[in-house]
Amino acid sequence: MAKVDYAAMAPDLLQRIGGEANISALSHCATRMRFVLKDESKADSAAIKDMAGVVTVVQTGGQYQVVIGNDVPLLFAEMQALLPGLGSEKGEGEKGGAASRNPLDAFIALVSAIFLPVLWTLAGTGLFKAFLAMFATFNWIDKASDTYTVLNAAADAFMNFLPLVLAVTAARHFKANQFTAMAIAGALVYPSIIAMNDGGSHSFLGIPLVIMSYTSSVLPIIVAVWVQSYIERVCNRVFPSAFRNFMTPWITVLIMVPLTLLTIGPLTTTVADGIASGVQWLFVHVPLLGGIVIGGFWQVFVMFGLHWGLVPIMTQEITTNGYSLIYGPIEAAVLAQAAAGLAVMLRSRDAKVRELAGPASLSGFLAGVTEPIIYGINLPRKLPFYFGILGGAVGGAIGALAGGRVSQAGVFPSLIGLPAYLETPHFVVWLIGVIVGVIIAFTLTFMFGVKDDAVAAGEQAGSAAGAAKAAGAAGAGSSTAVADAEPTTALVAPVDGRALPLERVKDPVFSSGALGNGVGIVPSAGGLAAPAAGTIITAMETGHAFGIKADDGVEILIHVGIDTVNLKGAGFTPRVAVGDRVSIGDPLVDVDLAAVRDAGYDTTTIVVVTNTASLGAVVPIIDGEVRAGETIVEIDH
Repeated sequence: MAKVDYAAMAPDLLQRIGGEANISALSHCATRMRFVLKDESKADSAAIKDMAGVVTVVQTGGQYQVVIGNDVPLLFAEMQALLPGLGSEKGEGEKGGAASRNPLDAFIALVSAIFLPVLWTLAGTGLFKAFLAMFATFNWIDKASDTYTVLNAAADAFMNFLPLVLAVTAARHFKANQFTAMAIAGALVYPSIIAMNDGGSHSFLGIPLVIMSYTSSVLPIIVAVWVQSYIERVCNRVFPSAFRNFMTPWITVLIMVPLTLLTIGPLTTTVADGIASGVQWLFVHVPLLGGIVIGGFWQVFVMFGLHWGLVPIMTQEITTNGYSLIYGPIEAAVLAQAAAGLAVMLRSRDAKVRELAGPASLSGFLAGVTEPIIYGINLPRKLPFYFGILGGAVGGAIGALAGGRVSQAGVFPSLIGLPAYLETPHFVVWLIGVIVGVIIAFTLTFMFGVKDDAVAAGEQAGSAAGAAKAAGAAGAGSSTAVADAEPTTALVAPVDGRALPLERVKDPVFSSGALGNGVGIVPSAGGLAAPAAGTIITAMETGHAFGIKADDGVEILIHVGIDTVNLKGAGFTPRVAVGDRVSIGDPLVDVDLAAVRDAGYDTTTIVVVTNTASLGAVVPIIDGEVRAGETIVEIDH
């Protein structure tokens, strides 16, 4: 793919997203720029998706996410240069802050904000640990040697002292003092405190202490820093400025360390251990179910950001049990999607598709980064994504039955990450599961999931296209139904107007192609006619949308205007109902375009083939101004 100039891209993206004044916070993950916007409607999603270097746009979890790919840190650095000091989310009660989200969105945003800054270091040290374990397993390095001790310290220190790391990111999120948070976390992993975890009786000022291990823990320090943030606010209000700078951290640490060791630590650790034990029980006693759910739906979780909710559970599994079983099925889920993308690349004859699918699938295989292949290739075609889910579910089930696991958090399931799974009791069986998942996704996609090939050529194809155009032009005013045996080879314009590519339609659902290929038309007349012959299968009472199913199975959606459902039928007079037969040119609805515009709505009418993925090719024919009855889409079965 062409090299992207991120220095030039950053200011352009800033303008299209609504400017600096519209941004409350920004961050990034493995492949996405994540914005918290004050008003998401000010962002021009269609224009952003058209930018070179942008895969797609996702709005979920209270965040506006621009999917870039592996080079997202380069764009993030340029954005930070334009927005110095902007990097934390708004507080509760502000638009875009926690108060505007539902509890699930708020939790996902919390976890992602805390873990995102440490993700790559966690992944890198986890991979380091996995390779070191592999070398020790094959006796390539002596575990009793000083060399191993040094390398093990380098690989394990980050995870061992994870509370100190999370103290910093949690403090940023909760707007607490980062160094005070580190002091609290340091007490949890202090050698003499760790030594007290000997099963004996201990107390603080006569109050019994329940000593637990807090190395590699997650939940205790996050809750402790949250409480810390409130204590600091009180101290900053109470203490005079002459004493505030040293009194606030002193009093905060004095309160929080005993409080955490007496209450917060034991309670949160018990809860976290309980969750980890529950997951352990599921994968031990019902591994098939666990493997199918995680293996099949992991990429769906990633799409909606829900996987962040599993990150602390997986980390706690390792802390409690020494390994995580949730990781077991994820390898199959990731590689299955990459395999489906690879099949698209090998089967497709579209040069642009091959250009995107090649590096995107390679990224999935080698690094476990699947967003580019999902959003750019598999999901728009639907079947490759579904086949990837199926492969992940089957491979994940086999992997779970084999006891698939890793002992180091942060490992990205990928080919490079395979050594992390060597501690799996039945590693060969687990690996077979991964291979089976890859084969299923690749084979089904290669055979059935790629429909953009030119399956016919020469005079036969040319004559078919010519016949389609002629039929479209002649049929504009005809009331003669297409014979049952005749395939639908073209859709005609339902109204006079100006045709435009679907990606320029100002609705992300349509412009992304998620509902299928088609055309947008800015109408110059208010009477819309049927673009194809068939049966009305959808007729909204508001009159703004209709579905037609042709006799040969082609399904067409005609959507009048953007967000016009909010007009509740005002300005629309439907002329058909569900079950009616229509021919090309039969009236569907009369629209008062002036009334729609006066109400503040875009009148662009969208015509899409909703079952595009099951057809050979759906090709928009866009040439500026169109007349009702002229061909706008050609269909190849």
